[in-house]
Amino acid sequence: MSHTQPHTSSLTSAAQDTLAPYGWDTAWEAEFAPYAAQGLLPGRVVRVDRGQCDLVTPRGVMRGDTEFVTPRDPMRVVCTGDWVAVDPDGDPQFVRTLLPRRTAIVRSTSSKRSEGQVLATNIDHIVICVSLAVELDLGRIERFLALAWESGAQPLVALTKADLVPDVTGLSYLVQDVETTAPGVQVIPVSSATGEGVEVLTAIVSGGTSVLLGVSGAGKSTLANALLGEDVMDVQATRDVDGKGRHTTTTRNLLVMPGGGVLIDTPGLRGVGLWDAEAGVHQVFSEIEDLAAQCRFHDCAHEAEPGCAVLGAIEDGTLPERRLDSYRKLIRENQRIVAKTDARLRAEIRRDWKLKGAQGRAAMEAKRGRLH
Repeated sequence: MSHTQPHTSSLTSAAQDTLAPYGWDTAWEAEFAPYAAQGLLPGRVVRVDRGQCDLVTPRGVMRGDTEFVTPRDPMRVVCTGDWVAVDPDGDPQFVRTLLPRRTAIVRSTSSKRSEGQVLATNIDHIVICVSLAVELDLGRIERFLALAWESGAQPLVALTKADLVPDVTGLSYLVQDVETTAPGVQVIPVSSATGEGVEVLTAIVSGGTSVLLGVSGAGKSTLANALLGEDVMDVQATRDVDGKGRHTTTTRNLLVMPGGGVLIDTPGLRGVGLWDAEAGVHQVFSEIEDLAAQCRFHDCAHEAEPGCAVLGAIEDGTLPERRLDSYRKLIRENQRIVAKTDARLRAEIRRDWKLKGAQGRAAMEAKRGRLH
């Protein structure tokens, strides 16, 4: 036992020096202690492709094989941002285990199997990039925010290409529209061309790990270069016709920022499907949740019930009807996704449908009775 102790302590000091810029801290060190005793090395995944990953470790960057990490469970697939234990003396060098994730961005895949796909892990800030070169899609922003809040990280919205809106008043209205859509979230207009907002954004993301999320053409790679202070990411021109970009970034890359903190750039997302994101949806529509608490009936569906505070807010103009429609849509979508994977909830939803159907039929019968 005595011969392993010096090895473990020297590994810890080496890990601190090499891994601290990548987010290694005393909590990760404590989590890793059992694996250090086995002679394994800690590493953070900076890139993943085709069953292998690049890891930054106390011995420098290694190429790791992920074959041993429960490949059958899509939620346990090694992902950019993960902290892992790697066998440094193996050939190939196998990743033996994932350390428990603090946060994770998960979306549903486009497959019919209803599986979750982990986009990035152990993140502190999620920067949702929204281009001002095209008309704002508030519904899509709400969708991204639900995904972000559910992850456990703090979202913020970067309105990119702000230089394309030279009118200060017009820009302030756009910011206001997004702020209404994103309660509790900071909204920052940024321009990689002029540098507007880049300093503010850098100050926010300089602590911890941040990830850039958005559709293709949202200016993520250009913004990443501005935050990193050099042209690390390739950038392609956006099509003038529809403002859409090509997939510049094809993998998720984790890079250290010069002023501290790390940044993960991600490929543009075509689909933003929710994955068991009920808490995230409630957070995005917190003003509707607050109003719902004031409804006369605790199970109010906000459709035609008397004393409904939500409908009252729509009538007096304090709540846009678009917000309620969007809220209902995302709640329904999320229930469908969860029901695919949760038999009990599936049964509850079916029971609810039957009950509503029976109530509807009874109401129709009563109406017919009155007519006759």
